[in-house]
Amino acid sequence: MSEQTNRPRIICHMMTSLDGKIHGAFMDASVTRKVDSEYERTNNSYNPDAWLCGRVTTEENFTQFRKPDLQENAPQVPNGDFIATADAAMYYVSIDRLGKVGWTTNTIKYMERPEAHIIEVLSEQASNAYRDLLRRLNISYIIAGKEYIDCTLAAQKLKSLFGINTLMVSGGGYINGSFLSEGLIDELSLVMAPVTDASSDTSTLFETGDYLQKINPVEFSLIAVEKLKESGLWLRYELKKN
Repeated sequence: MSEQTNRPRIICHMMTSLDGKIHGAFMDASVTRKVDSEYERTNNSYNPDAWLCGRVTTEENFTQFRKPDLQENAPQVPNGDFIATADAAMYYVSIDRLGKVGWTTNTIKYMERPEAHIIEVLSEQASNAYRDLLRRLNISYIIAGKEYIDCTLAAQKLKSLFGINTLMVSGGGYINGSFLSEGLIDELSLVMAPVTDASSDTSTLFETGDYLQKINPVEFSLIAVEKLKESGLWLRYELKKN
């Protein structure tokens, strides 16, 4: 586990197929939907303050790719971060580099998790009109990076501005890869559904892109293995110490 104290403890918590996919046809399989309750149970066992996803995952699950209702002639908003709620019981953190998610409310409800206040993580490239929309909706946002998201800075701000001590990072693959490449993942928590998905065009657990640092092989040490209902499996790893 990382000894850093200026950012949250970060657990990458994902449900995967047996062949390492994190979305795709396997997600709709009946056995996956049954294992999903175990994914939630194991997630909640960490008592997190927040969970974090990327833009595509956010749009798929919460906004159905709705376009944001922007006022292009909005007055210039102040520079810097916007903290609408600093003491929420739960936060949902949306990595949204350019500001594209079409929110209409400042909270979300997912499964049996507590209602979560939304925090948008933006780069400096996000438009004034988008930041104006977030302010009108009373959605918090932080600026972390000039062109691309600086995950280390984002994590530090999530702790210092919102008091987030335990953060669950839950994809997609490029978001997981970004946190891994910056050495920010303290624990890897995998719930495996007993099903395969041999698609060649779906993401795996960690992905990289041209804008990401190259991810060299990263070693982990096994913490625990637990057999779950419906032949699922829970694997827990921590970053291997040098």
